[in-house]
Amino acid sequence: MARTETAPTATHCPYCSLQCGMNLRPVTGGAVVEVVERTDFPVNRGALCGKGRTAPAVLSSRVRLTGPLVRDAVSGELEPAGWDEALAAIADGLRRTRAVHGPDAVGVFGGGGLTNEKAYALGKFARVVLSTSQIDYNGRFCMSSAAAAHQRAFGLDRGLPFPLEDIARTGCVILVGSNLAETMPPALRFLTELRENGGRLIVIDPRRTRTAEQADLHLAPRPGTDLALALGMLHLVVAAGRVDEEFVRDRTNGWDEARAGVMAHWPELVERLTGVPVPQLREAVEMFCDAPDAMVLTARGPEQQSKGTDTVGAWINLCLATGRAGRPLSGYGCLTGQGNGQGGREHGQKADQLPGYRKLTDPAARRHVAQVWGVDPDSLPGPGRSAYELLDALGTDVRSLLVMGSNPVVSAPHAAHVEERLRSLDFLAVADVVLSETAALADVVLPVTQWAEETGTTTSLEGRVLLRQRAVTPPDGVRSDLEVLHGLAALLGHGKGFPADPEEVFDELRRASAGGPADYAGITYRRIAAENGVFWPCPDEQHAGTPRLFLDRFATDDGRARFVPVTHRPAAEETDREYPVVLTTGRVVAQYQSGAQTRRVDELNAAAPGPFVELHPRLAERIGVAEGDPVAVTSRRGRAVAPARITGAIRQDTVFMPFHWAGEGRANTLTNPALDPVSRMPEFKVCAVRVEAAAG
Repeated sequence: MARTETAPTATHCPYCSLQCGMNLRPVTGGAVVEVVERTDFPVNRGALCGKGRTAPAVLSSRVRLTGPLVRDAVSGELEPAGWDEALAAIADGLRRTRAVHGPDAVGVFGGGGLTNEKAYALGKFARVVLSTSQIDYNGRFCMSSAAAAHQRAFGLDRGLPFPLEDIARTGCVILVGSNLAETMPPALRFLTELRENGGRLIVIDPRRTRTAEQADLHLAPRPGTDLALALGMLHLVVAAGRVDEEFVRDRTNGWDEARAGVMAHWPELVERLTGVPVPQLREAVEMFCDAPDAMVLTARGPEQQSKGTDTVGAWINLCLATGRAGRPLSGYGCLTGQGNGQGGREHGQKADQLPGYRKLTDPAARRHVAQVWGVDPDSLPGPGRSAYELLDALGTDVRSLLVMGSNPVVSAPHAAHVEERLRSLDFLAVADVVLSETAALADVVLPVTQWAEETGTTTSLEGRVLLRQRAVTPPDGVRSDLEVLHGLAALLGHGKGFPADPEEVFDELRRASAGGPADYAGITYRRIAAENGVFWPCPDEQHAGTPRLFLDRFATDDGRARFVPVTHRPAAEETDREYPVVLTTGRVVAQYQSGAQTRRVDELNAAAPGPFVELHPRLAERIGVAEGDPVAVTSRRGRAVAPARITGAIRQDTVFMPFHWAGEGRANTLTNPALDPVSRMPEFKVCAVRVEAAAG
């Protein structure tokens, strides 16, 4: 891994789960490094979106934190402080809370952008040093419903059970609730190649997005009805005799029960529920079944619902009934969102999991991990609250909070309430690259290194473990998250067990994950660099890794996939006279997640300067607004105002807002925190609103 000072460093983009390959080259002048094309990485082959190209801009001291901040007791303002003072203040705050209220009064909130090493160390820190069960992370808001459905059907959760390159070679793809052209632009080429190879693309989205414009068939259901749509399609499969009876018999369980529920969702009922005409339903089924191989890919659209697990389960049932799983070039996959959304949930920062995707309630899993950690298994706390439930408990049951790599003031549902809960804490510490909206509320803010300033691994949506390599030296006043946890652990009486060296942490992670569902035991930094990433599971260093799962058996006890009976149910909040319009939310190409970093990049802000309300011309005419006029969107939780963007590409009964901004245009002021009963995913994608001219 040695390099000369002027040689480019091979690494990966800090943003989405594609983890596009790039080279970083030192430059003279204002910039720290520049991005150079890296064509050897198969996911992007050198292509990058605007966020990837401009990522070095956030390395600038002009936009990022360069020293700790501690809130002055007299002025109430955040003031510069030394590292010793800042770490001592955090240790004292956490120690006081534990002494008065007990260990579960201390909470930890992580992020899906943290490296595997950080996620692992954070989970260990919470359970070993703080002895708290109250840890979760913002990845709960990303693909937890798909993860739960994966586990129920296949016994294992990996976003894609096959490499991205397989998408271009299959016969038909149903893409549900994903605007890939804006959320993961370099991945659009796989869909382009699919069609060039003679394959067909079906896009399901209430908006005619840039991705939908690429489709052979676009279905535009009412938000919150994806479950009914999947059930209606499977009904037609059964009615047309297109079930793969041999596959169902030989490789699945539970079809009879699932089939009984499906038959109650006849096409005309599904049309009334979804707004998708029956002829389009039939066309979609024919395209999917006529193809020799086929896939269903979902994203946040169907997943961020209070019935997201069942919705994904219905799409999996469609794959199983037609024999489109456990075979080459076929299957169900989820397009993970955050940069380390896959690895971030595998190694311990999720409320109910231990490293290696082990269950916290499994005695054998507890014994294995406790042995690696050198602690008594009985000392490990049990499962804690899920992300929104943890945030909702702040200031009451949970009195102090440590946040790493997350900005819930912008990203959480019912965000005004979450902001109020954060303000009510006895103590709040935030480690971040920039002074985010959440960090601005903290008692102590720690400036931490970012992607180009540190080495560490991430796991892409394919299950490919990748190595980001340090390319530049961080500013003097900045430390890595691993150094932060090392320092805090020492102050709290744990001088050993929390190394600051990422490769040392990764080697311990390998031991902790060994034998678990997400087994990294055979993956090393050297292998990752030499092989352009290694797919888990990889149980030993002689193992080649596993690019394609389930070809021989599924990861269930009997090796058979499981149908899960599901039935349509309404959204948690349906429209009515007072709130007659449906709001759905999402991303735009030039911003990312809560925007904490991308909103500090001039080029990206020029492309996407602020929030907007996308609405149909007939709705705009009805409420009396023109393009660019301020529009007020009101839900039962609050009010947001943003300029109108009028387009015929959205349903008349629906408005869309991107969620990247704080302030008056904060979309998550409006969203509903109703939770999926299995995944605990909030219902970001559906809520009832009133839309009117802001002046009115």
